[in-house]
Amino acid sequence: MSEFISLSAHKLSKLLQDGQLRSVDLCKEYIERIERFEKDIKAWAYFDKKILIEKAEMADQYRKSGKPVGPLHGLPIAIKDIIGTFDMPTECGSKARKGRSMSQDSEIVNLLKISGAIIMGKTSTSEFAYFDPAETRNPHDYSRTPGGSSSGSAAAVASFMAPLSIGSQTGGSVIRPASYCGVVGFKPSFGLVSRNGVLRTSQLLDQIGWFSRNVEDTALLFKSLVKKDLYDSDTVHYSTERTFEVLNKKLDFEPKFLFYKTKSWKKIDKKSKDAFEFFLKTFKKNVVVEDTPSYFDDIVNYHKIIHETDLANNLEIYYKKFKKKLGKFLIQAIERGLSYSAKEYLQAKDFIQQSYKSYAEVFEDYYAILTPATTGVADKGLSFTGSPEFCKVWTYMGLPTISLPLLLGEKNLPLGIQMIGSKFDDMRLLSYAKWLEKNCK
Repeated sequence: MSEFISLSAHKLSKLLQDGQLRSVDLCKEYIERIERFEKDIKAWAYFDKKILIEKAEMADQYRKSGKPVGPLHGLPIAIKDIIGTFDMPTECGSKARKGRSMSQDSEIVNLLKISGAIIMGKTSTSEFAYFDPAETRNPHDYSRTPGGSSSGSAAAVASFMAPLSIGSQTGGSVIRPASYCGVVGFKPSFGLVSRNGVLRTSQLLDQIGWFSRNVEDTALLFKSLVKKDLYDSDTVHYSTERTFEVLNKKLDFEPKFLFYKTKSWKKIDKKSKDAFEFFLKTFKKNVVVEDTPSYFDDIVNYHKIIHETDLANNLEIYYKKFKKKLGKFLIQAIERGLSYSAKEYLQAKDFIQQSYKSYAEVFEDYYAILTPATTGVADKGLSFTGSPEFCKVWTYMGLPTISLPLLLGEKNLPLGIQMIGSKFDDMRLLSYAKWLEKNCK
């Protein structure tokens, strides 16, 4: 592996801005890496090396002109194939959208370009970001799933085919693949990142997230991508100016975390349980273990009602016109979504705010919540992307979450710890994550 590809995105961005590294040279190294590993990992839905080099040359010429450059100038970034682009296909992992593209870039692509980033290509996703898997394989073991739905985004970063990548989460589609692939996966608070121009599966649950190899790189994207968007009514005004100041500030006190094993603990394999127990023992002065609130059981069901009803509504045209081309998991979800009553949906929707108000006081006593990110290491086989059960509650409440690749399970495969913060307290969550990342090493 080349010396540049092994560097953090934060370091690469500095070298590119200072002119110590040409974007063309960096992109050529990623192309070489992709040509070597893509045939086995299959992380990309669309990738054109000629176009990538052209974009890199333009970035280098712009920097040489002496004009001011953005924080991501010349840095190649991969994006999930549900994120709209006018110059690349946006197929959403489905035969029903084969060869189709969007008429304009999504807002998140606009923000990346404003920051100077180069869009490398589109990464593979499960069909319409649901459970029918893409062909992508786990870089650590090609016989195992990389997770979903942001399969290719996680695998591309884990295999050093991209320094950073963008994904999305409606259930556990960032946190789960991050854990399986051994990278950092971050989903900001609901309302911080625009979904304008991104495939809509559920307006109440869809959230943009991203993948990196450390917390500092996560913060680099956070500072560039959080912005109010008039075309996404759920977005809010939020200042990211102090992101790195907060990230690098020394904590005034030893952090105190609350760890939930949850009712799904019994599903975790023995090796993974042993790893978590060792973690809890190591950080016993920082971690308190408790049971989850009883209403969390209701949340899982409410999440399902909202998700499947919204899938049925938003993907109705594909269901009616292209049903024979759709995967079985998606068809089953849409048909269940058609069966829920208006009363069930409204109850599920109303409980989002109720549940968060009931839960918010936990953050008065604890810096953050910790749970397993998944039920264990990546599952064997490629027919299923794994269970999102450790993620759905937090996605439903719109809380910021991050998966940290700090543990190893069966056969030394990666195992993530999920950290959850208070809503709109994302910058401090990242600082706590950095503390844990540093102390676990």
